[in-house]
Amino acid sequence: MPTLNEIRMVAPALEKYTQDRLLGEVWKRPGLAPRDRSIVTLAALIARNQMTDMPYYVNVALDNGVTPREISELITHLAFYSGWPNAMSAVSVTKDVFAARKIGNDQLPSASQPLPLDEAAEAQRASRVGEQFGKVAPGVVQYTTDLLFRDLWLRPDLAPRDRSLVTVSALIASGQVAQIPYHLHRAMDNGLTQTQAAEALTHLAFYAGWPNVFSALPVAKDVFEKRR
Repeated sequence: MPTLNEIRMVAPALEKYTQDRLLGEVWKRPGLAPRDRSIVTLAALIARNQMTDMPYYVNVALDNGVTPREISELITHLAFYSGWPNAMSAVSVTKDVFAARKIGNDQLPSASQPLPLDEAAEAQRASRVGEQFGKVAPGVVQYTTDLLFRDLWLRPDLAPRDRSLVTVSALIASGQVAQIPYHLHRAMDNGLTQTQAAEALTHLAFYAGWPNVFSALPVAKDVFEKRR
């Protein structure tokens, strides 16, 4: 991330907004903890393949209490939701931060007991998706069941609530509006509050742009109203 002085040399108004509003105000808003804001920010940067600021924000995330295991899982998760190339770009940048902070493999996720699966809910989801798209792209449907929901989502080093926060943030940041309702409902089922979801939207306006957030607002509004 450019220093404030470097920003001032090119765009003095942007430097002032960065210092006064973004860092001085948005990151301090009480509706979402700094740790969660770090998760939202990393998800947005990876989803948009914007690596220039990644080293700065990986360091901020570690300082805010996001563990190396969680950052590793966040990147792995987004390989599926934002694409392998974006995840690989994040790996290339993050490895240098981990090396500088002497974070080794002993602090990263290893094979471990998966979280319990809600068999009934997963069977209902799989049946619905199979009926809709099983004849269109059976490979996608099969991998969605076997790899995403019976493997990736059950990895224990990123809590389901945080995994949902990563997913929703990435979807908003990349303008994938059609996928937001399912995953926002899932996020709130996993413990994300409406206040936290609303603050994530506010935070993402600065990191993914107002148009992406305003595209997501009607969807979020509908989800919030249905859950009342």
